[in-house]
Amino acid sequence: MTRYVGAIDQGTTSTRFMIFDRNADVVASAQKEHQQIYPKPGWVEHDPMEIWERTQEVIRGAMESAGVQAKDLAAIGITNQRETTLVWNQKTGEPYHRAIVWQDTRTSRICHELAEEGGKDRFRQKTGLPLSTYFSGPKLAWLLENVGGLREAAERGEAVFGNVDTWLIWQLTGGTRGGAHVTDVTNASRTMLMDLESLDWDEDILEVLGIPRRMLPAIRPSSDPGLYGKTLADGPLGGAVPICGDLGDQQAALYGQACYEVGDAKNTYGTGCFLLLNTGAEAVASKSGLITTVGYQIGDRPAVYALEGSIAIAGALIQWLRDNLGLIEKSSDIEGLAASVEDSGGIYIVPAFSGLFAPYWRTDARGVIVGLTRYIHKGHIARAAVEATAYQSREVLEAMRKDSRVELKELKVDGGMVVNDQLMLFQADILGVPVVRPKVNETTALGAAYAAGLAVGFWNNESELRANWAEDKVWQPQMEEEERERLYQGWLKAVERTFDWVE
Repeated sequence: MTRYVGAIDQGTTSTRFMIFDRNADVVASAQKEHQQIYPKPGWVEHDPMEIWERTQEVIRGAMESAGVQAKDLAAIGITNQRETTLVWNQKTGEPYHRAIVWQDTRTSRICHELAEEGGKDRFRQKTGLPLSTYFSGPKLAWLLENVGGLREAAERGEAVFGNVDTWLIWQLTGGTRGGAHVTDVTNASRTMLMDLESLDWDEDILEVLGIPRRMLPAIRPSSDPGLYGKTLADGPLGGAVPICGDLGDQQAALYGQACYEVGDAKNTYGTGCFLLLNTGAEAVASKSGLITTVGYQIGDRPAVYALEGSIAIAGALIQWLRDNLGLIEKSSDIEGLAASVEDSGGIYIVPAFSGLFAPYWRTDARGVIVGLTRYIHKGHIARAAVEATAYQSREVLEAMRKDSRVELKELKVDGGMVVNDQLMLFQADILGVPVVRPKVNETTALGAAYAAGLAVGFWNNESELRANWAEDKVWQPQMEEEERERLYQGWLKAVERTFDWVE
């Protein structure tokens, strides 16, 4: 009898495999980091083969540690870093280029040229997205322009495109031996190539970007009873396990947080920071700098949409302090260093390392530290770095209030940074609403597991999933309203200093 569901969580800095039981408790987990490659300023790449190797290693590691075999797994789901763009040869399995990561800004010229006709919202009505280096479509156009022989191989049907979910599903289901070339609606909605209404690739946009349709994967529901395929017996799972759940990481967290009602919202604090609000069957057009995206689609039910505020740099700022400046030895040291001072000493750090995402969408912005005096030391810098994530989340929430006219009663949070109590309290203070952390913090992997488990009847319905959700800790706002607004106005002034840096 199958007792568990597995989930591959392929993120920006690491890959993890987690095994859950029916109560959504973690049975086993294994995780490995992969290399971050920076060929030029603003360029960020990953090695697709390294990601595939790490995926195999963590699957084997988790299953061995728990004594779980393929026959014990009802299904597996996949969740992934979104927008990261891969192209490979279906016959050989070889990538044509390293993966271009979502943070990469090399497509600035392409986006600027596209915006000359119709502005940066040229495709927003169809896709819900502004023209930005963030999304996969311009990255794929860049690859077709710059990788020798790629366009010809694409037109022959040899070269194919996918985000990381598509790459891993293809490998797990056979690769060069007939692997499934598929994606789900949430990942497709982040390419800037899919029509939100039809949930299909848009021929007009493909023509404008010069992308052959035959490169693109088939678009399927996030939870697919028809399955994307089964794993191979000689693969890392060692048996024929159905793969039937697939969501982009932030949509997976929305689903794992049981945000199934209109107005439910969650914020994930990882490499970047992503706040999603469930808008139900309606794709709400944003007038305040947010993204309209697919939240999830379960089987043959209508798609559920969401508004999203995407913040490029959150945990990545702490990694920068660790790796580039040597301010701390490990990321967890940031909380103690930030707690060594009462406040940030009047400084703000705006981490616009790759421009600003929501609600500004400014590719010309670059990071700043403002308000420096001789009084400032490393404790103040650490505190300002922690607070930067909370301020950016406040900006996104303000935009959501304008677009949705929904007043949040609380904010559900998840991701690696929510273990930082100081950040969570400051987040509650600067928002003025309670912040709630669930007992299972790894809601991204859990959302993918839920999607897969529903497809095969391991779980019966969303009521059952909602019953699994449990509160771990709540932070109540303690800051006076006058102080909250004073600090926030200082942040807005700091953000303005990042504009127009790149000509």
